[in-house]
Amino acid sequence: MSNAGTFPARRGIGLSRQTTLGLLALLAAAVIAYFYGGFNFPVAVFWVFGLGFGFVLQRSRFCFASAFRDLYLLQDGRVIKGIIAGMAVATIGFALVMYKASPDMSKIPGGVTPLGIHTLLGGLLFGLGMVLAGGCASGSLYRMGEGYVGSWLALGGMFLGMFALALNWDWWWTTVINVAPKFWLPKSLGWGGAILLNLLALGLAYLAVLWWESRGGGIYPQAVAEPSPLAFGQRVAVLYRAVFTRAWPAVVGGVILGTLNTFEYLFAKPWGITTEVSRWAGWIAYGLGYQAQNLLYFAEKSPGFGLLKHVPWLSDGSLLNWGTIFGAFVAALLAGEFKLRLPGKPVRYGQSLVGGILMGYGSRLAIGCNIGAFFSAIPALALNGWVFALGLAIGSYLGVLAIKRLA
Repeated sequence: MSNAGTFPARRGIGLSRQTTLGLLALLAAAVIAYFYGGFNFPVAVFWVFGLGFGFVLQRSRFCFASAFRDLYLLQDGRVIKGIIAGMAVATIGFALVMYKASPDMSKIPGGVTPLGIHTLLGGLLFGLGMVLAGGCASGSLYRMGEGYVGSWLALGGMFLGMFALALNWDWWWTTVINVAPKFWLPKSLGWGGAILLNLLALGLAYLAVLWWESRGGGIYPQAVAEPSPLAFGQRVAVLYRAVFTRAWPAVVGGVILGTLNTFEYLFAKPWGITTEVSRWAGWIAYGLGYQAQNLLYFAEKSPGFGLLKHVPWLSDGSLLNWGTIFGAFVAALLAGEFKLRLPGKPVRYGQSLVGGILMGYGSRLAIGCNIGAFFSAIPALALNGWVFALGLAIGSYLGVLAIKRLA
């Protein structure tokens, strides 16, 4: 990667320039929350959730693309284990929320989507795309906040892929998706059986990652011992570095993300990204003169996902996604890590764009991405989450083979 527009590390004595800008950005985030809270409190809450997701993603370097890529290439499963830990926490939290909402299981949660070949194929395309692009849906958002130009290109590719899917959504819906069944584990196993099976499967996945790591020894950085501080100021400095400067352990990031996801579900709905991004693609087409609202995908009623009723600057999903980008931006500034990063080789521009197209098409085909169809679907006790995970694993492996050849 070539870097451009890097801020100076220090500006005389006192706070660094990036830290100062980070504090100003944090103040701006609070002002935005206050502004929206004055006339649309739920949207303001989603903005705050987005800030939290972005901050945690950036601090823990939590990206699903790197998780699978590092596992295959380096036998390093730290981020995968963080993902599993986050889903285990959310499984308990989601179960409590779902049981409270529908103890008799009469109301199937939104994360349960039709299960068919489209689920596996969508996961495969998404997994391949995220490795090529160098970031998943959530990873691309937080890297955009860090200054990765390639991630902005990947977002542009996602727009193209999503709009391509919208153009032939009619066929997919009528031929495949609409006739596919939904499988919600509590319906078959009861609440206790479904929760235990989900946690058992996550535990087995964790053990499988440990086994995979043991094959190559794994890669772990040497821990740097922190001298025991004596003064109050030194203790505050150590705490600041631990929270704002040093990378968090992936398991810590996963647990916090799983907890935030549970709170968001308690407030309104589970964490999701790409449904709203697909609406952005529709709005761009609409702004360019294409009557996107006439496509079945963007219709206001099911199986459409709505377009005109989700105005980007008033939509909870938009504020959630933009908050994620801005939260990562704040975290990167406070850590002194913000840089405008240009792809180091011309081929990376193409990789980012093509990877984004595959992610965009695959995410909408599977009705979710690494977040909605995986990180949120599995805790929702939805079988489609596990099938998407299989496709994600296969696609990521193919992506690793592809980038090795490109290298």
